[in-house]
Amino acid sequence: MSASAGTGVFVLSLMSIPICYLCNSLIYNNSTTRCMFVLSGEALFFAGCATVIFLAISVRFLLKRKAPLNSLFYVYALYAFFSVVNLIIGLEQDNIIDGFVTFYLKEAKPHINTAHGHMIAYWDGCVHYLMYLLMIAAITWGDDYRAIGLYWVGSFIMRAIIYILGNAVGKYGTEIGPLFLLHMLYMSVAVWACFRIFSQPSTHIVELKTIQEAQKTSLFHRPLDLFFIIYLIPAMGFCVFRGLVSLDCSITLCQSYTQHYEPYLKDPSAYPKIQMLVSMLYSGPYYIMTLYGLLVPGCEWMPDLALVHSGAVAQAQFSHIGASLHTRTPFSYRVPAESQAVFLVVNVLYAVVPQALCYRCTTRPAFFLRSIPDKKNE
Repeated sequence: MSASAGTGVFVLSLMSIPICYLCNSLIYNNSTTRCMFVLSGEALFFAGCATVIFLAISVRFLLKRKAPLNSLFYVYALYAFFSVVNLIIGLEQDNIIDGFVTFYLKEAKPHINTAHGHMIAYWDGCVHYLMYLLMIAAITWGDDYRAIGLYWVGSFIMRAIIYILGNAVGKYGTEIGPLFLLHMLYMSVAVWACFRIFSQPSTHIVELKTIQEAQKTSLFHRPLDLFFIIYLIPAMGFCVFRGLVSLDCSITLCQSYTQHYEPYLKDPSAYPKIQMLVSMLYSGPYYIMTLYGLLVPGCEWMPDLALVHSGAVAQAQFSHIGASLHTRTPFSYRVPAESQAVFLVVNVLYAVVPQALCYRCTTRPAFFLRSIPDKKNE
């Protein structure tokens, strides 16, 4: 398959820049049209549906001669377009650019204008966009993209859980409208794509001798694995501790931590509280499973689980760190200046070490594979 399909998707994603500017100019600068949209918030919903249909037709038209058979190609093509739109939203929210999505920011629901909304816009516009392009390129050239796909699965699922539940239970829960239904459709298609990626077979090819040698090596001769085991114990305690803090634990240590280090956990938007609860309920068990996987050879699920978890932690920590320091967060919920160094060191380490663990599991998976010797013919 030629590279024209991937190039067409890249060009289509960049078309979002003039499209956003043109739509904003037609709507925001036309008083009659603006009044009609203000009186009918559902118009945004129908405009979004029309955009999705238009993009689907455009992708099919641009690629009709050499269209890939993999349906995920078209999903990633549409999502790449929306990622650039999210980047435009983030840049205009921070007044770096102007006149592209001004109407949307004023008339859309307030969730997008929170500090957490800023962070997920930047993450989707940069990191997710890069992953979409890499997966599209892999599909175009017939290469394997399962590892990138699993990393995206973890990142996207974490983003979706926090954003949806935060919208539902936070202070903006009463302002959910028709546009939220379109967002749910966006999430539903992504969940289907996640199952498609999980269904792809693993491609780890390691010689039997290498597997046997790796599994015979004791833990003390695997210093990197020993480091990860030492890290996982306090990391598990930290995620449980922050989950208790988000549940308004009355212990003095929890109250002191909230006041001096992470007051953002009390933000009424509920995004940080939901994130800490998700981390406690899912990352906590993951750390226990990883401890087992690093000690007992033959746990074939370790590389895949590490990819999913590292993507989820990267997205969650990026959003949490950025929102905790962002000017859109009320001053009383921002990290105090005297505690920012400790806050950054702890949270950056909490985000970076899982990436190193993921790299170790995916680049040297011999310890986690099952050694199945060839049967000898009698």
